[in-house]
Amino acid sequence: MLVLTRRIGERVLIGDDVELTVLDVKGDTVRIGVQAPRDTRIQRAELVDAVSKENVDAAQQADQNAENALKDMVGRRTRNSSS
Repeated sequence: MLVLTRRIGERVLIGDDVELTVLDVKGDTVRIGVQAPRDTRIQRAELVDAVSKENVDAAQQADQNAENALKDMVGRRTRNSSS
């Protein structure tokens, strides 16, 4: 990881077409402006992580639901066969 010290108004260039500008610093909060081409995806990492976790949780829940439904069907078939 590259660590830089910047002051308000100073910029960091990433590649040829992404520019970060320090806009404001208040306590432990930093406001950053990002200038990039429209097709560049810019996302907050904590939101991407939260969505990924929700997707994993939903997939696990779907697997559990499918497994329970299958067990229920097998159980009903077994009960119907023995009648």
